[in-house]
Amino acid sequence: ASMASTGYSRNWPNVTVCRPMAEATLVDNGPGKWLLQGELGFHTVSAALLQAGARLQGEARIEVDLRDVSRADSAGLALLVEWLREAENAGNEIVFINVPDQLRSIARVCGLDEILSLG
Repeated sequence: ASMASTGYSRNWPNVTVCRPMAEATLVDNGPGKWLLQGELGFHTVSAALLQAGARLQGEARIEVDLRDVSRADSAGLALLVEWLREAENAGNEIVFINVPDQLRSIARVCGLDEILSLG
């Protein structure tokens, strides 16, 4: 049987093609100052976590600027919580500035906005 005789239509619904997430990159902006760039999602945060590595040990106070984060989800929030935990374990202070509204909203819903001192 042909497609026409089965009533099958070739009119496909609008399909959105998923694009890969942009990598998360951690840029050193001087002593104790980091700039986080890109997208913070499940597939990108592990790279940012690895990039931070020993840098968390070297500074008494770390300021992480998130102004260049283009998109974030709960994995991005988990990254900030992990950095906070690692910094506290090393006896350091870590603060987050220019936190995107999207990430701030997720933190608020999870009750983590005050713990993370999102500035």
